[in-house]
Amino acid sequence: MSGPRQVIALHTRAAAGREGDYDREHARIPDDLDAALRRAGVHSWRIWRDGQDLFHLVEVDDYAAMREQLRTDPANVAWQQHINQFLEVVDSYDGDDTGLDLVWQLPTRGSDA
Repeated sequence: MSGPRQVIALHTRAAAGREGDYDREHARIPDDLDAALRRAGVHSWRIWRDGQDLFHLVEVDDYAAMREQLRTDPANVAWQQHINQFLEVVDSYDGDDTGLDLVWQLPTRGSDA
């Protein structure tokens, strides 16, 4: 994609008592999932956890296209089936998810500032 990357923020929740399991499972994701994410245009995906709350920051070429591509990708389908056991609410990759609404950001200053 030739346009600017999208930066998408997401919020999910780990199931009560499964927070450590969620962390452990993300210590290293499967190689085929890594490859699938990159094929779908993901440049970076970071996750922070505060208790059960999980905050994701995704840099991607086209978030909607990524979700559509991953919805049926075998590596992602297998990962979702596995990782969803550690989450309160599972993501089916159906619908029109657009991430969290941006409320505010520090404005970018020019190089002369």
